[in-house]
This record gives sequence, structure tokens and C-alpha cells, in this order.
Amino acid sequence: MGSDQTAGPESVDFAKRLAAENAAKASSPTQRAAETHGEHGHSKAGTGMLALGALGVVYGDIGTSPLYSLKETFTEKSHPMMVDNINVYGVCSLAFWALLIIISVKYLFLVMRADNRGEGGILALTALVMPKRGSTTAKAGLLVGLGVFGTALLYGDGIITPAISVLSAVEGLGEVSTSFDSWVIPIAVVILLGLFFVQSRGTGAVGKVFGPIMIIWFITLAVLGLSKVWSEPGIIASVNPYYAVQYFTHESSHAFLSLGSIFLVVTGGEALYADMGHFGRKPITLGWYAVVLPALLLNYWGQGAFLLQNPEAIESVFFRMAPEPLLLPLVILATCATIIASQALISGVFSLTAQAVQLDYLPRIQIRHTSSSHSGQIYVPLVNWALMIACIGLVLGFRTSSNLAAAYGIAVTMTMAITTLIFFRVITDRWNWSRTRGFLICVPLLLIELGFLGANVIKIPHGGWFALAVGAILMVQMQTWRRGRILVAARIHRGERPIEDVLDEAEGIKRVTGTAVFMFKDLGKAPPALVNNLKHNKVLHNTTLIVAVDTADEPRVSPEHRASVKKVAPGVFQVEVSFGFMEDPDVPKVLAAITHPGLEYDPEDVTYFLGHESIIAGKAPGMNPLQEHLFVFLNRGADSASRFFNLPTERVFEVGSRVEI
Repeated sequence: MGSDQTAGPESVDFAKRLAAENAAKASSPTQRAAETHGEHGHSKAGTGMLALGALGVVYGDIGTSPLYSLKETFTEKSHPMMVDNINVYGVCSLAFWALLIIISVKYLFLVMRADNRGEGGILALTALVMPKRGSTTAKAGLLVGLGVFGTALLYGDGIITPAISVLSAVEGLGEVSTSFDSWVIPIAVVILLGLFFVQSRGTGAVGKVFGPIMIIWFITLAVLGLSKVWSEPGIIASVNPYYAVQYFTHESSHAFLSLGSIFLVVTGGEALYADMGHFGRKPITLGWYAVVLPALLLNYWGQGAFLLQNPEAIESVFFRMAPEPLLLPLVILATCATIIASQALISGVFSLTAQAVQLDYLPRIQIRHTSSSHSGQIYVPLVNWALMIACIGLVLGFRTSSNLAAAYGIAVTMTMAITTLIFFRVITDRWNWSRTRGFLICVPLLLIELGFLGANVIKIPHGGWFALAVGAILMVQMQTWRRGRILVAARIHRGERPIEDVLDEAEGIKRVTGTAVFMFKDLGKAPPALVNNLKHNKVLHNTTLIVAVDTADEPRVSPEHRASVKKVAPGVFQVEVSFGFMEDPDVPKVLAAITHPGLEYDPEDVTYFLGHESIIAGKAPGMNPLQEHLFVFLNRGADSASRFFNLPTERVFEVGSRVEI
């Protein structure tokens, strides 16, 4: 953890209490699940409304997969498949079982029970297996590293999803009239520009219409599919896994490679898990079984039935299913659905960034909260503009959704496999399941996901390299920042002295009116800013608070466990403040709410003292030269600690120091 964000080992009572609570909840999945969002206190009507909202956010990505997944399975250049009975039935069978096993079983039934105080996503899951402070193991370190890499890969997914979703929808205009062909890319770019420019307004107002639009979309999927299944009802027999086996024996090599495209039907699985904290497991599950799964299955079966009668329609099978008079409205509706799907991924990346900053894997950057009532609605300007440039660059570079499909999938398959590995550790170590039981559950899932991953490997030269490159770059950045912060903290702490010794030497020193707050990590030690103030100004404020801000392993910390106070000398107090990794650290607000015997002060008469380190790359051991320079660069671009902690800038005093790493 960073030098100004975590608490030292000297003050462990608060951390032990939190750890004990977490262990108790983790050991009882049933009890813990009952305390998560959506699992307690929701009326049936409330659950229904949350399920409606989940349709617009959680299922946007997976709900737009019918636009391109079956088409790419048959037309991908590396494995073109014949449109015949065996292949069509086989693909429909694989789509059915992929949705059932990956989404229904793995995510909804299993992984979503491994929540972190109601929050989901690979970073929240990784926090569950992070070694406790002061201890570490090679296995835990490896899993944490994998979790960070999986998080980095999701950024690549967040770039590709808006590009491929919007482009695949706008390409439907080519079915309306060939005169629109030259307008596809400009229209897609304009839509993406508009999408990213409205992010600063927040998703609250727009979110109210997301659910209804997606209901119309899923109804359309179901009706389109049902109209074709009606004329070819035998396609429903594809639920028999025999057809999937027959598919692999028909064109074996191409059939295996086609798994990379078939996987596109479940690409929203990780996003579904990451958005759990906004809606809860029950509403998400209700939306899946009541609306999403039936609509997707009917549409995939409908596409299969339509292809059996019109094999030449494979290049645009989704739009060709619609009657010609309804084609333009379908393109407009599909475009709206893809915008919603893109919005969900963009919001997810914002949340992921906030979690990474709180866990000290990314530098502090500006994060704006766009809603006073929903803490999860945030806007991250730097990430927003970076995503916009990358998405538009992908559209201009790849030019078609088919080309983009080659870049899509490998990052998500790797992240899913990593999630399974971390989930195994959670159920064996935290839920106390036997390793045999864990293997029986996780090994089959991992084998399926590794099969999908193996089929996606061939995409690397054709565009898959992009997602891996984004993941690798962010992985290096995250690990460099984490390692650099640890080294800086170690350098700063050399020569630290116990606070009691410093105060004893300051006995009789002049006291001045007012309150001083020294932000410093290690409770029990004297902050350098306090030492310098005593040395040069030879004064001590009547009320002095030494405040350490800790980021807990859970998303949110309850108010009664927010702060721990200890008196170390007359007028001098040590305060440990803890925030969850999903929370916005507001230090003045927490300090103003503290009630402790002898601690009285005017919140409007407080001066905040911060340490400001000037980091330089030197010859000190710990990092290689390239990483040192990268860390120095990242540190210079980090947002100020005063803004990160919501301190009033007019009352902040920074004390500088030079640190060589």
C-alpha cells in the first residue's frame, strides 16, 4: 500500500476486528449471501425493478452478441464452415450449452456467491485471496498477480466492446441500402464520440430508459427467433449434446477453431459479475431466467433455422431474418442496444479503475461522483478520453465488425479462466470446502474455458494481440506502481522515530491554538511533517491528529467501524480511518463525526499537513532502471493527495522531501 493510504502494523486492533468479521462471513456463504445487495429487504416489486435495471446495464453486452456471434462462427477466415445441417445443429447446441454452463452454472449459481461484501468482479474476488498484512505466500502472490492481470485484460475488453458492438449494428444499414455502405464508419465514429462526450453527465438519468429499451430489444430477439423456429421446430433438438459431438467429428480442425467465435455468445459473463454490486444476485438471476436466456436461445435457434433454409444469408443472418419493412427500425433498435451495451462496459471500467486506485495498483487520478444517492455512479475523465481515442482508433483501423471479431474474445477467455482459478482458492480457503469438492467443480469449468482460450489463440496475429498488449502494458504499470509505492514507503520510514519519543523531547514546547491533522501511514511513528514543524517552527497545535487512511479488502466499511482513536499525549491523538475499496475517501467528513473523550475541535479551524515526496530514479536497489523511470513518470502524473482525500485545498500545507528509488 502507498505511504499515505494505509495503516502500519503498530495499530492492528481495527484491522483484526475487520478480518474477524470477514472470516465469519466468508465461512458461511449462505449467511454472507443473505447480507449482500438485493439479498435482504427487497420487496418483490423492488426486486422486479432492480431486475429491469439489470437488463439495461448487466446484460447489454451479452444481449447484443446475436448480432455477430453465429455469423463469425461460419465466416471467420481462419476456419470457414459449411452451412449444413450438422454444423448448424452443432453450433446451436454449443451456444445452448455455453450459455447454460458458463453463465447459468458458473457465474449465476457459483461465482456470484463469492461476493466481497456484495461487490463482484475479478478485482473484488482477488481481494478475497490477498495475503494478510505481514504475511505472504508464493501461491497467494501468484493468484493476486493473475487477478491483477485479469483486471488489466478487462480494460482491453472495455475498448473493443463499444467498437465492435456499435460497428456491427450500424453495418445493418448496408442491408437497408447499399448506398449506406460508405457511411457505416463515419456514423459509428459519430455515435462513439457522442457516447463518450455524455459520460461526464453520469448514467443516472439515462439509466431510467435503459431497462425499457433493452426489454424491447430482448422481445425483438425472441420474436425474430420464434418466427423462424416456427417453420423449423426441429432446431430445438440441438439441446441434445449429441449434436455438439457430431459437430466436432464433421470438420474437426475447423470445428475446434470455431470455438473462438462460438465463445462470443458468453462474452458478457465477466461484466455480469462485475456489475453485481449495483443490483444484487437475485435481481440479476431473475432477469436472466425470465427474459435474457429465453430471448437469446430463441434467437440463436431462429438464426439456425433460418440458415438451414437460406444458407446464403450467413453474411448478415441477424438482419436478414427481419421482414424488409422492419429492417430500418431493427437497425435503429440494434444501435440503441449496442450503445447501452457500450455504456455498461465503460461504466464498468470506471468502477474497475476506482477499485484499482483504492487498492493502490494505480496512481491517484481524478474521479468524479455523478450522483449524490448512488456511490457507484462515477466518472473518470482520463480513462474516458483514453477509451474514446482507443475505440475510434479500432473502428478506423479494423473497419468492419468481422475484422474486430478477430481481436475480440481472447482477453475475456483468459479473464474467465483466471476467475475460475481464484474462485477455487476462495471456496477451499475461505469457504472451507474440501479440495476434492473444489476440483470437481472448478476443473470441468477450467477445461471448457481453456478449450475456448486455445481456439482464440489463433486470433493473436489477426488482432488478438491488441487486447493482450493493453493487458500487458497495464499489468506492468500496475505492478510497477505497487512495487514503487512499497519502496518509497520503505525509504521514507528509514530513521522514523516513535511518536512518544518525539513528543517527550518536545515537552514544554509552545502550544498554538487550532487543530493540526498530519496525514501519515504508520501509526505509532512520528510523521516527518510533524518533526519538521517542531524543529523549525518550534510549536505544537493544541489539538494534533495523526491520521492514517487504510483501504480495507472489502468494498465498503460500516460507519461504526470507520475510525479508531487512541490518545498518545495531552491533545495528541492517533486516528485510523478505514474506507472500502469502492468508497470515496472523505477524511474531513469522517473526522468531524468522531466522538472520543477529550477530543474536541472546530472542523472549520483545521490545518492539514501532507508529505510530498519528489521521487527520483537512482541506484538504490529494488527496481530495474526502466521500472524506476516508469514509476517516476506515473508519480508525477498522480492526482494530489489533498483532492484524493477530499481535503479543503485552502487549508492544506505540504512538506516536501526527496526520495531516491
